[in-house]
Amino acid sequence: MSPPVRHPIRERQEELERLHLHPRASRAAESRGRKRPEPPDPIRTAYQRDRDRIIHSKAFRRLKHKTQVFFAPLGDHYRTRLTHSLEVAQVARTIARALALNEDLCEAIALGHDLGHTPFGHAGERVLAKLRKGGFNHYRQSLRVVDILENDGKGLNLTYEVKDGIVKHSKGREGKPVPSDPRERPRTLEGSVVRLSDLVAYANHDVDDAVRAGVLSMHDFPARFKRLLGTTVSSRLNAMVTDIVNSSLELDLAQITMSPEMYRTLLDLREFMFERVYLNEGPRREFEKAERVLTEIYSVVMAHPEQHLVGFGNPRDRVEARALDFVAGMTDRYAVAFFEKLFVPRPWGGPF
Repeated sequence: MSPPVRHPIRERQEELERLHLHPRASRAAESRGRKRPEPPDPIRTAYQRDRDRIIHSKAFRRLKHKTQVFFAPLGDHYRTRLTHSLEVAQVARTIARALALNEDLCEAIALGHDLGHTPFGHAGERVLAKLRKGGFNHYRQSLRVVDILENDGKGLNLTYEVKDGIVKHSKGREGKPVPSDPRERPRTLEGSVVRLSDLVAYANHDVDDAVRAGVLSMHDFPARFKRLLGTTVSSRLNAMVTDIVNSSLELDLAQITMSPEMYRTLLDLREFMFERVYLNEGPRREFEKAERVLTEIYSVVMAHPEQHLVGFGNPRDRVEARALDFVAGMTDRYAVAFFEKLFVPRPWGGPF
C-alpha cells in the first residue's frame, strides 16, 4: 500500500493554527468533518474551503438583491443582505484575531449565516412562517441551502462546525445574544463570535441607513447610547468590539460575552431600532405589500407546481417544501417581476 499523499502547504497552515491559536479555539485539522468524507485540499484548510464554497454559491450572489432594512432602496449606499454579511464577517474576524480564535471559521459562518433569508427581509420570513405548517426560520433555511439546495441538490458539504454556527446564529427580537444555557450556544467559540457580531453589525449599520433614509435622526438617539457608544458607526463598532474582546479575555474565553452595561445597551439599542425603524409606519406599509406579493406567488406555485417547479429542487420532496424553497430563494426584484408576470396584464398588440 502506497503511503498517503502529503500536502505541506495546508499542513503548514494547520500547524500554525495548532501553535498560535488559543487552547479553546477551533482548529481545522480537528474538525468533526463533513457529512460526506472528502480528500483534503492540498492548499486550503477545511474552513478556508468552506468559506470559498459559500462565496461561490448562487445563494450568496443572490444576497445582493435581498432586503436588509429598506425594500429595494434607490440609493447606492444602503445595505443589502450581502453587504450585511460582509460587515458581520469583518466584525467577527476582528474579534477572532484579537482573541486568537480561528478567523477562517468565523468568516465562513458569517458569510453563510443568511443564505436562506427570504426576499423582503424579516417581513418575508413572517409570511413563510404563516404559510408553512410548523413555521419557517431563515437560519434553518440557511442550513437547508448549504446541505441540500445548492450545487444542483448535492449541497456544499460543509464541515460540522460551520453548519452549527450557521444554524445557531439567530436571536430574533426576544432572543439572548449571549445565552445563559450552554445548550443554546454554538458548539464553537467562533460560532458565538458570529452570533454576537451579527447583532453588533446590524444594530450599527441599520442606524446609519435609517438616518440616511430620514426615518431617524441622531437627535432621536437616546443620550445614554451616545455616551457609551458615540455618534458614528466607527465609534459604536469600536466600543462594542473592544468590550467583547476585553470581557471575553477576562473569562479566559470560557465564553464570548460582553460587560453587563454594554450588554444592556446593546439589547436596548435593538429594541429602540424595532420600535423606531423596523416597525416604522413608512417601511411597514411597503412590507405589507411585500407580504401580499409572496402570499400570492406561493398560492399560484402550490396550485400549479407542474408549471413553476419543473426541474427545481428535489422531486422526492413534498410540493410544499419545494414551493417554500422556490419562494425563499427569490430576490426582491425577482419576486416583484414574478408577481407582475402572474397578475399584471400586459398590453396586447393583437395579431393585426
